[in-house]
Amino acid sequence: MTQLPSAAEIMSAHGVSRGVALRVFDVLQKDGLAEPVPGARWRVVRSDSRTDRRPLVDRIADVITDDRLEVGAAFLSASELCARFGVSRPTVRRALDKLEAAGLLTEGGQGKLRTVRALPNR
Repeated sequence: MTQLPSAAEIMSAHGVSRGVALRVFDVLQKDGLAEPVPGARWRVVRSDSRTDRRPLVDRIADVITDDRLEVGAAFLSASELCARFGVSRPTVRRALDKLEAAGLLTEGGQGKLRTVRALPNR
């Protein structure tokens, strides 16, 4: 990803105020062309590298609707979710715990099949 110049660099190079520079970044973000990165910097988002930036819990909950799972249907294993979302097993485990607490999934465990308890209302 290519980093964009900082607000200070834009202000200096183009003789604009900080407010104008920050509004430019806001417009680029709304159009999906740039995103903030830690350290008050921005980077270009390429159309071929757009990723879903929502929390993993929301993306896993969407699996229920995307895969058209019904109440009582078997849910994907933690290993399958790790491969599908490209995240670690502990990260998936925390997200699944939140979905179990929200009542969307039944409790899982080693060798125990997790099933859909309720459909997410989105």
